[in-house]
Amino acid sequence: MSEPCDLSAVEALEQIHSRQLSPVELFESCVHRIEAVNGTLNAVVASDLDAGIAHARETEQKLISGKPIGLLGGLPTGIKDLEETANLRTTFGSLLYKDFVPDTDDRLSACIRADGGNIFCKTNTPEFGAGGNTVNRVYGATGNPFNPDLTCAGSSGGTAVALATGMMPVATGSDYGGSLRTPAAFCGITGFRPSPGVVPGVAGGGALTPFPVLGPMGRTVADTHLLLRSQAGFDRRDPFSASDKAIAPDLVAEDLGSIRAAWSVDLDCCPVDAKIREVFLSRVALLKGAFKQCDERAPGMDNVHEVFEVLRGLGFVGAHADRLKNHRDLLGPNVIDNTERGLKLSAEQIAQAYTHQSDIYRDTLEFFNEVDVLICPAAAVSPFPHSQLTVTEINGETMPTYMRWLALSYVPTTAMCCSCVIPCGLDHAGMPFGIQIVGPCGGDNLVLAVAAGIESLLAADETSRRPVADIAALSAKAR
Repeated sequence: MSEPCDLSAVEALEQIHSRQLSPVELFESCVHRIEAVNGTLNAVVASDLDAGIAHARETEQKLISGKPIGLLGGLPTGIKDLEETANLRTTFGSLLYKDFVPDTDDRLSACIRADGGNIFCKTNTPEFGAGGNTVNRVYGATGNPFNPDLTCAGSSGGTAVALATGMMPVATGSDYGGSLRTPAAFCGITGFRPSPGVVPGVAGGGALTPFPVLGPMGRTVADTHLLLRSQAGFDRRDPFSASDKAIAPDLVAEDLGSIRAAWSVDLDCCPVDAKIREVFLSRVALLKGAFKQCDERAPGMDNVHEVFEVLRGLGFVGAHADRLKNHRDLLGPNVIDNTERGLKLSAEQIAQAYTHQSDIYRDTLEFFNEVDVLICPAAAVSPFPHSQLTVTEINGETMPTYMRWLALSYVPTTAMCCSCVIPCGLDHAGMPFGIQIVGPCGGDNLVLAVAAGIESLLAADETSRRPVADIAALSAKAR
């Protein structure tokens, strides 16, 4: 039987406003779900339940008094453990910060709290968000809700698992090379990577780097759009932030018959498992007739792998070189590997990477003059054991770096695209399968509207609708 925590965020808000559902009842339902399954999955890693119930009761009193309760209306909200939260442990998945409790919220957490979001817990992440497998030396590994022995991907893995199992209706993610998109695909939920600057990033260094972004995750496109409205805004501290990047207040599913779509199984440059290729082609067969046009094509991406690795390495040097020098024994292999490779870069390599990235960005904009969206798989492989740190080979081909298996997501990042991942049934192994709807930088509203239209179409077919985790089985494992 469905519980309040299984409602979508939009449904829960509607019931709260109509007084069919109490914010206290919703919060307690989420807590009960966490108690039932988190012992099996390890998605929620720090929490303040006393503060959470107090917030829920305060929201209830506001409703009774006729006072506004904000855009998020008391919804229990998880915050990825890379974002600082006042009086709530924030470790960044690192032993360096295992006991850190911030005095104040960062911008993202403050916006959510101001909009009535009930921030009560943190969700697990790999160390400093580095890696496609959610495991760290502070909290350990997070399991996939459809098979806890397998990975939920990363780095927003804790968020994806918590959402997929009803631990909360919305939660935050962040994305560089697929950090919210791959977990969304592996766990059967929705994740949206906004264009740079849509959700201002104001913490840390590297302000002139457009690749890392903050973004929303939810069980549906509408839920994801709701949280994005709270996250988004203009902040001059982010040089990519601009007032014309506003997110539309209403999400209306796009008429797919008016959309010029392109599709590609591998973006002409990415390794993709042969079985995943077959699953994706079967989904394209379901979808392609709904569009005005739907042709197989992809933008040019010359030198994209080298560009991404060089600029990623450069970013790691800026963020972690001092940590590597002074605290190497407390760092994990992904942070060490990226930083060490970054330290070997020459000025010529860096300059060429910036030049080639500019070419990729402009070529991609030209591509999107001819099509509205590009559809591709969200992940190159099916979920693998979380005891395996990364994917080392695909179709017999050895991956040259621990990131290469994530090329389907880091290639759009390099082109500064926005992208929405939505669930699309199960793959050949019976695990969640996701597709990625990609648009040009600044095309966020259209991508979300198209994603909503595709979501509605997929929901009508048993083979492509959003899969649901077996909560009873997960609960039994926890006992």
